[in-house]
Amino acid sequence: MDGAPGSRITVSGGATELVVMWAGFPLLGAAAGWLLAAAAGWVADLPWAPAQGLFEALSRLPQPQVTIGAAVVGAVAGGLLAGAGHAERLTVGVDGAGVGLRRDGRQRDVARREVRVVFVDGKDLVLLDADGGELVRERSDLDRDRLRSAFRAHGWPWAEEDPHRAAYRLWVPGLPGLPVGADALLRARQDALTRDRRDDVRELRRELGRIGVVVRDDERRQYWRLTMRAVLPTSEEPTPSEPGQDRR
Repeated sequence: MDGAPGSRITVSGGATELVVMWAGFPLLGAAAGWLLAAAAGWVADLPWAPAQGLFEALSRLPQPQVTIGAAVVGAVAGGLLAGAGHAERLTVGVDGAGVGLRRDGRQRDVARREVRVVFVDGKDLVLLDADGGELVRERSDLDRDRLRSAFRAHGWPWAEEDPHRAAYRLWVPGLPGLPVGADALLRARQDALTRDRRDDVRELRRELGRIGVVVRDDERRQYWRLTMRAVLPTSEEPTPSEPGQDRR
């Protein structure tokens, strides 16, 4: 985290994380490739070893060329993994006017006036608006204390936990109390969670937010609450989430 009082404070993984990714991953990949090639003959002689055909083929290739080649391939694979990890890093910049969130080359800015409260939920940085809806939910490994210090330094309303946590209810198919269309979206999202289709999970979260439903996940279970914007069928009374309701 850097920045003088009054200036924008940036919170990111820092130089150590970059060194671990860009140096550590290729080195680990190279070591794994070298060990795979070096041990191929020994593994090929084990009758219970899996993929014996692959190890037998490796053991017949000339040395040291095959070992060097395997180490190079492992290093390249480690570099690709480091590149993917670098793209997924979240960088948060905070000042008195707003917050900027950058990931995978995309920048998102949220004005301070739109935000009622900021907190960390598990590994998710969350910003809520005045109606209780989620403006931002971004997963990262950023340090909670550094985020707290950055937001508080500029007077943002920081909470130590979700102020609406007690309002969440376990989603069960067909459960009453949801806006029209929300149950179908939650069914689709549950299927996406089960299949680990992360893009669909995020997009369906956004669709639910548009109709006043906030969803959080516990393992592969979905919990939901309503915001002040939720519109329920006329036969049901609205139950917008407020702090102090019975905890699930």
